[in-house]
Amino acid sequence: MNKTVNINLANILFHIDEKAFNKLQRYLESIKRSFSGTTGSDEIIADIEARIAELFQEKMENDRQVITLKEVDEVISVMGQPEDYMVDEDIFEDEPRQSSEARPRIKKLYRDIDNKYIGGVCAGLEHYLGFDVLWIRLIFIVLGIFTGFGFIAYILLWILVPEAATTSQKLDMRGEPVNISNIERKVKEGFDDVADKVKSVDYEKVGNQVKSSGKTFFDALGDIIMFLFKVFGKFIGILLIIIGAATLIGLFIGLFTVGILDIVHIPGIDFYDMVNSTSAPVWLVSLLSFFAIGIPFFFLLYLGLKILVTNLKSIGNIAKFSLLGLWLLSIIGLSVLGIQQASAHAFSGTTTIKEDLNFPSGIDTLRINLRSSDLYENQENVGINGMTITYDENGDKLLFAKDVRFDIKKSEDSIAHIRIRKDADGNSFATAKDRASKIDYKYSVDNNTLFLDNFHTTDAKNKVRDQEIRVTVFVPVKSVIRFDESAKRHIGRITRYDKEIYRSDIIDYQWLMQDNGVLQCLDCPEDLDEEDDEDGRIIINGDGVDIDIKDNGDSFKMKIDEDGVKIKTDDNN
Repeated sequence: MNKTVNINLANILFHIDEKAFNKLQRYLESIKRSFSGTTGSDEIIADIEARIAELFQEKMENDRQVITLKEVDEVISVMGQPEDYMVDEDIFEDEPRQSSEARPRIKKLYRDIDNKYIGGVCAGLEHYLGFDVLWIRLIFIVLGIFTGFGFIAYILLWILVPEAATTSQKLDMRGEPVNISNIERKVKEGFDDVADKVKSVDYEKVGNQVKSSGKTFFDALGDIIMFLFKVFGKFIGILLIIIGAATLIGLFIGLFTVGILDIVHIPGIDFYDMVNSTSAPVWLVSLLSFFAIGIPFFFLLYLGLKILVTNLKSIGNIAKFSLLGLWLLSIIGLSVLGIQQASAHAFSGTTTIKEDLNFPSGIDTLRINLRSSDLYENQENVGINGMTITYDENGDKLLFAKDVRFDIKKSEDSIAHIRIRKDADGNSFATAKDRASKIDYKYSVDNNTLFLDNFHTTDAKNKVRDQEIRVTVFVPVKSVIRFDESAKRHIGRITRYDKEIYRSDIIDYQWLMQDNGVLQCLDCPEDLDEEDDEDGRIIINGDGVDIDIKDNGDSFKMKIDEDGVKIKTDDNN
């Protein structure tokens, strides 16, 4: 059984084995002795301790893990022994740094705050991409002036990319090994000289260096192309971040305004109740939709961050697989609800009511009038498929629609009849028929006038299932019929009449039911075409298209409406 010690290294608490602690203590004391009397020794020691703490953290799987001799030996092998390095001031010019060349490191993206003009983004990109900072700044300026994207990209990088605050981070930014030698060198060098060199670019010197290194024009061109590829990749990363973040914010707002905050009455909730055929509450559907859509866009956002910040820590396999499982469950849940919703329209059911119309004897003209209700007409609510939510005089919620059509047909006897057909959908034939029977539709007879409702209602619990009403009025032969203005938009296409006029125009005339079931106009002009202008007409409205062209006695007529296409010329072809 080994004794453990709690230590505070760079303000981070670690649990360490006693033997490992003794070795680490001797190692740190030897480092302090090596740098005793050296300029900046306190800062060097602090940076070394911070780097050792960082290495310990990388090796720990949890906060309660105990550091053993193995971890201490591994850290010492990375940092190196103090006696391996000279502390003389001339070491930086006379002695080769084999340790920093022997183990090349991958550069990490940081903001270089020592060489910054604003946020150090461009200076940090210079170290990361190996491209002169002047050109990077020019690219940001040009893109910012001409597209505005340069300013957005700079602000995003300023927010997302961490700054190189410690010596270890500054070495990581340059891709140099973080060991005792490099920490000592960077502390002694300082960064003032580096900032001066970056700000005062010597173009002649740069040109000479390019020539002396043997670079050709094509080598430089290749470097530029590679740089553009890297910049393009960063732009893609920013685009992914914007798309992912915007979508997640929108979904989050939608989840709380529609799904969870259903305490406040929202018209969209009524809309959901009208079409929902499942027992799932709106908050559950909102939550499933949030996960089903939001999780892919979260990974899209995460991918954009990984492209921009290479040293971004992973969210871990546990989190990834948990989100994947949650996404699959959400997709399955929405699929089940979607199948249930689709099955609600799988079958169509019909109920029919046929009754006699008891008109007073001796009437000369039958009038048809479509009546509305002030109670429902004045209510304007969210609707779907022609149906809206309304309330009756008792305050009960109803579904209201104006999907009413009526036709006039010949009666087989001497009595007038009315047939009311109610249609609706359901997940079975029996359900659809039962829902159709629950549609409320009324009519009445007053003297010689047949009053038909121009609307129908049903209880809100019956949901929106393509409910509709089709009324057929059967009138005896030789009956005279007159339509009220209110019937204009409700006359069905089955009604047959002997004049080539728009269906909505038959309300202007009286009609006689003939033996062949065709309505004969009693007061229409002998030739309706004579009422047109001599040059013809072109009419396009809700009833269709009516074209009548006249030219020196020649005539061409074409009518397109719900009955089809009719074409007539002066020779009747």
